[in-house]
Amino acid sequence: MTRPVRTPYVRTPYVLTVDAGLRDLRAADHLLRTLAAELPLTAEGFGCTHLVRGERPRVVVSLAPESGEELAHVRGHLVAMGYEVIEGAPDAVGRAVLYRGADVLRGTLSVEEVLSVSAIDRVEVLGTAGQPHPSIRLVTHSHVRPLWQSGELVLTTMPAGGGTLVPFEVPDPTPCCADH
Repeated sequence: MTRPVRTPYVRTPYVLTVDAGLRDLRAADHLLRTLAAELPLTAEGFGCTHLVRGERPRVVVSLAPESGEELAHVRGHLVAMGYEVIEGAPDAVGRAVLYRGADVLRGTLSVEEVLSVSAIDRVEVLGTAGQPHPSIRLVTHSHVRPLWQSGELVLTTMPAGGGTLVPFEVPDPTPCCADH
């Protein structure tokens, strides 16, 4: 068994990457949710997407189980499913889809609630310095995708109507040039 590679984007030293040849984030999110339903990942594990640029642009996914035992089981399951599994993460800036509390970030919550019920370390507001007040409400649209930044899981938000915030990433973005 190869030694797990420490990667700076997660709180666990156990990370595996799967390249399923995906071309968009929605498909990668779907793959992570499917894998989560089939794999015995604990609540403290992570599942992230990563954009790979270059000759063959694509989206890969990484899974970060909480323990070495869980890592071995996840690796075996993925290989048995026919996936090529690579040790470690492709970069340090994964976009988290699976993380503690992701399933309860629904509806409208205060910033304080988001931080207390999830693995998110910090909420920031695009274009502003400092942190939003803990009582400010966040309308999640059931789509909360924080990013790893310098070892912290950070949710970038933007101001919305009524003094609320919304995640910067929207669940169903309008494709560029959709009206042409």
